[in-house]
Amino acid sequence: MSATSEQEANKASRHKVRQQKVKAAVDARIASAQIERGVLMVITGDGKGKTTGGFGTVARAVGHGQQAAVVQFIKGNWDCGERNLLENAGVPFAVMATGFTWETQDKEADTAAALATWQQAEAFMQDKRINLVLLDELTYMVSYHYLPLERVVEALENRPKHQHVIITGRNCHRQLIEMADTVSEVKCTKHAFNSGIAAQPGFDF
Repeated sequence: MSATSEQEANKASRHKVRQQKVKAAVDARIASAQIERGVLMVITGDGKGKTTGGFGTVARAVGHGQQAAVVQFIKGNWDCGERNLLENAGVPFAVMATGFTWETQDKEADTAAALATWQQAEAFMQDKRINLVLLDELTYMVSYHYLPLERVVEALENRPKHQHVIITGRNCHRQLIEMADTVSEVKCTKHAFNSGIAAQPGFDF
């Protein structure tokens, strides 16, 4: 065997040993994770993709034949690609439908709309048939004081044991972050909108 061939063989052998150690560690972690219950996930941060990530998990659940429900806060009546698709797959939607708060400029009306929409969210989180609830842009409702934090916490704590919940939006309240089992923060490195590129159907909504 040439020196080069021997070096390559040694390199391959060391790689195999390293990967075997990695596999053993991963297998051990998988074996130790035996708890099966609903997961509370928060997707927050100032980057694009929070709602998209939440809807991706809704699609995953539906693909497994599970029942999901979606509650959208701070959304208008404009076309929504995810809603067009998922409602046809039997996913119920509750939409606040007042648009962004800087458009309405009416805190009393926004608060009333948020509370009405939250009642529908509470109904979803009391329904044992629903495996997953997406609370899209919920964080704003708490930070703007349209919804009492205590009421949100109570609904999350008393939901069916098997039910997963995903909360999306910027500046998630620290208590919700502490409650969550999984927290992902989406960081904005660049955003097309800041370069003057308009929001486009099929990509942005």
